[in-house]
Amino acid sequence: MLKQRHQLFVTLFGITDACSVLGACAVAWAARDARFADLTMSLASFGRESLTILVVPSAILVMISLRLYRPRRDRALWGEVGEIIRASVITMLLVIAMIWMLGLSPEMRPNTLAGPAPAHAPASDALRFQIVMIAIAMPVMLACERVGIRAILRAMRRRGINVRHVAIIGVGRLGQITSRTLSRNAWTGIRVSYFISHHPDTNRTTCIDKPVMGGLGDLESVLEHWPVDAVYLAIPNTGASDIPDILQRLDRFPVDVRLVPDVRAKFLAHTMSVSELEGMPILSYRESPLAGIGGVLKRGLDLIGAITAILLCAPLMLVIAILVRLGSRGPVIFRQRRVSLGGEEFWIYKFRTMVQVEDEGDPTWTDRDDPRVTRIGSILRKTSLDELPQLFNVLGGSMSLVGPRPERPELIDRFREDWRGYMLRQHVKAGMTGWAQVNGLRGNTSLRKRLQYDLFYIRHWSIGFDLRILLLTLIRGFVNKNAY
Repeated sequence: MLKQRHQLFVTLFGITDACSVLGACAVAWAARDARFADLTMSLASFGRESLTILVVPSAILVMISLRLYRPRRDRALWGEVGEIIRASVITMLLVIAMIWMLGLSPEMRPNTLAGPAPAHAPASDALRFQIVMIAIAMPVMLACERVGIRAILRAMRRRGINVRHVAIIGVGRLGQITSRTLSRNAWTGIRVSYFISHHPDTNRTTCIDKPVMGGLGDLESVLEHWPVDAVYLAIPNTGASDIPDILQRLDRFPVDVRLVPDVRAKFLAHTMSVSELEGMPILSYRESPLAGIGGVLKRGLDLIGAITAILLCAPLMLVIAILVRLGSRGPVIFRQRRVSLGGEEFWIYKFRTMVQVEDEGDPTWTDRDDPRVTRIGSILRKTSLDELPQLFNVLGGSMSLVGPRPERPELIDRFREDWRGYMLRQHVKAGMTGWAQVNGLRGNTSLRKRLQYDLFYIRHWSIGFDLRILLLTLIRGFVNKNAY
């Protein structure tokens, strides 16, 4: 019955996804006609010119390959939206490749074959416009559709409809945490029916208001008399050796099985995924969130943002350079060794703000009212304008627009021993601004707090998060009381 319900939901999601993609093609087709007036608005021409015959099947196949039709009761909604955007990008790349290689659209052929184009715009421009509109409309419509369906399902599950009943093996601390976590998140529709003790036998009858139906010795009989949809293994580390035997015994029952590792929150991985190599399961405990297409998108944002900012700020940087040169002797640009992605060292650029420019001495942060800071340097520091040359670091690829602020190698050698998790900051490129900075954590502020914000950024990274931080940087301004 459970498998039938799952197949039904997969079918419904496939139909609604196909309708959303079809709607995106219709919107793009109508937008193209409104822009270029080169289409015949009829049902027959829609089927021929809207590209649905390419886009809809490609989108469904890509979403199947990205496992967007697997059950997602206990997974974050925003993660699904990110996967939809990723699927849309891949789909459009496939569609463009098919149009180009197979010549399926007359707009991609020479004008002698395709017929004369309208005088006001080439047909190829109209097709490009249509493709861009599909690329914009498809992720928006798919995301809205998925969000709407998830909202409906969550409302149903809160009312006891479309509920999955589970059993938890383990009555210790881990099992109780699992039960409370599932109970707090009623939107998942997962209901804990009972516990099974992780001991062979037990005299316990209840565990946090749920019945304990027996111990591991009674596993088969309990599951036969009180069937459930899924089993959560919450076995403490002391019983970890029993897990292979339990998994083998559970193979006799058509239930989903999930393992909850006995790892305290502070030791949890910031990213985790499971892969397989020739039948050997591999658990990725830690990896950079920017691997794959995510890193490509972030680099694209960095290039566009850096080039735009350099062009806009060029006159301001020229004025600052003149003021720095006239204010005191020494070079205009100050260079210093910093550490970025993967522990790689690079030269960071700033406008010089001190009389002493040599990169030497005790590696500490600048004190308030530091006598080495020049008059113009004080203004530049308080307004963060001294960091504008870092746009060239971003352009060169050693930094990003958004990320944890880079530290000196000497300070990192000190912090890596004193602060667990500090080196996780180097799973992404150092940034000009970051989640910690837009929340006021700059300069000589709490290192613990800054680390917490940096790790939060790494765990929840997305292009949308980067754009949010950049927007907050512009809204809240560059002036900060901790900048000196």
